[in-house]
Amino acid sequence: MTNPTSSTTDLTASSGTSAPDPIAPPADIATHATASVQSGLTAPVKRGNTTLVLGIIGVSILVLIALGVVIYLLVGLGTDATLLGGIMALIPLTIVFFGVRWVDRWEPEPRLAVLFAFLWGAAVAVVIALVIGAGVDPVISAIAGRDDFTYEFIGAAIQAPIVEESAKGLGILIIFLAARKYFDGPVDGIVYAAWVAGGFAFTENILYFGSQLLDSGGFDGDVFMIFFIRGIMSPFAHVMFTLCTGFAIGWAARKGYGVLGGIGFFLLGLIPAMLLHALWNGALFFVSDFFGYYFVIQFPLFIVAVLLVIFLRRQEAKLTHDRLAEYAGVGWFSPDEVGALATGKGRRKAVSWARTQGKGPAMKRYIKDATSLAFARQRIVTGRDRIGAEADEAALLAQIVESRKALAGVGVAVQAPATPTTPPATPNA
Repeated sequence: MTNPTSSTTDLTASSGTSAPDPIAPPADIATHATASVQSGLTAPVKRGNTTLVLGIIGVSILVLIALGVVIYLLVGLGTDATLLGGIMALIPLTIVFFGVRWVDRWEPEPRLAVLFAFLWGAAVAVVIALVIGAGVDPVISAIAGRDDFTYEFIGAAIQAPIVEESAKGLGILIIFLAARKYFDGPVDGIVYAAWVAGGFAFTENILYFGSQLLDSGGFDGDVFMIFFIRGIMSPFAHVMFTLCTGFAIGWAARKGYGVLGGIGFFLLGLIPAMLLHALWNGALFFVSDFFGYYFVIQFPLFIVAVLLVIFLRRQEAKLTHDRLAEYAGVGWFSPDEVGALATGKGRRKAVSWARTQGKGPAMKRYIKDATSLAFARQRIVTGRDRIGAEADEAALLAQIVESRKALAGVGVAVQAPATPTTPPATPNA
């Protein structure tokens, strides 16, 4: 079996860890992929839906807070400025959306968790920033005295980075604590961070664009300039700051740390997040050539962030290959299809092939289930949420068998698994 991820160094939590082989499939499943699986595997796994219920309750509360923010914007800016500012703010949000979608394509996060992250940034983090900002404003005024420069600098380069990054990062930490099952590593942390930051920037952009529209009395050069700088040149500015916090919490998730570890890495991640935010805001007080500063400092930082994400995506591909290879070793997959499932090119080819047979959705579902299976196996190998991961494993294996039936005769991804050559191994309880 060719390993397309062999050139990628394994830096996952399971590096150097040995674990029992996955449970082997029934003989008929191993012999031909479309055969029926044992009833014990097809039976639905009954699991508590506490996370789902809490997620729905949480999102409902955030929606109510978001409505309060909308009312605040309408009262402060007026209907016209709010609507026009909102339309303008949709452009950078759309750019962020496609960027996050690219990052999250390998193992997409649950939509409810993503919605929670966005609403937290667009509503709760904004409210926290406004309330704390109003509370510390008298302190900043007392420190600055009558020096307007000092007042503006402290507010922009010190108070805003501390308060805003803490408020945004808190949303990521809540997801880590409440939906631990869906927080597998740094890529997940970056995705949640991007949605939180994207939501925060969306509301903040409405405030900036709407305020400038009111000051200018309509569209003019100043409105265009602030839109160009915030909406076109730096739509990922907040994402880059909060990415540090998300990465740190994601690292804690990958290492299998609990509540205290997550909180510790949350605080650790806030440091670079605040420093990058302070650099962005504070430099504007001293740099006369903003565009030169942008291309010399900020643009290279953005490139570094992109390279980091590419590296982490390759780690996810390697994890997928290595975990699915363990299932192939006992007969759940054929060796060839593991290689295809572990590369973007192989997945695209499989989906394209399935579409010619009218089975594109079934292939996408098969790929999604196989990827989720790999990450469930990773939780078993690393000893994180072993009971829940084993329940997920059983359910996903049953779903994969059903997908094979729907995909009979469609390409290499549905070839019959090889007959197991090793005795079945019982997973640890």
